[in-house]
Amino acid sequence: MVKQISVFLENKCGRLVNVCQTLGKESINIRALSIADTSDFGILRLIVDKPERALSVLKTEGFMATETEVIAVEVPDTPGGLADVLFYLEEAEINIEYLYSFVEKPAKDALILMRLDNIDKAKKVLEEKGVLIIGGERIYSL
Repeated sequence: MVKQISVFLENKCGRLVNVCQTLGKESINIRALSIADTSDFGILRLIVDKPERALSVLKTEGFMATETEVIAVEVPDTPGGLADVLFYLEEAEINIEYLYSFVEKPAKDALILMRLDNIDKAKKVLEEKGVLIIGGERIYSL
């Protein structure tokens, strides 16, 4: 599993830079991020190289932050590669709450981060189908 940091932010100028500066001052490197927003607020989702430290620092600096487990999978960088993985989850009736991609250097396969309603079941299903699940330590070190 991969630890993701979610930060609730007011949708106003400067809030994102505050998070990035806070992490930067602590030598915490952002590996992937996603932002979902509305007119009033947003949720910043981060994969960082030091998730425990990031959560602690952000909370200390007054940010509303939580840790969530997501799953990371390697998907063939070919047409239909992601569709196959999504089909396996749909077939097993596993709901995808959200997903976003992650680029590994040098780019080989695509890395997809997913929040699912049943991570343990998804892990079993995907492993049975030969999908490579990437652990947190590898993700944090990229």
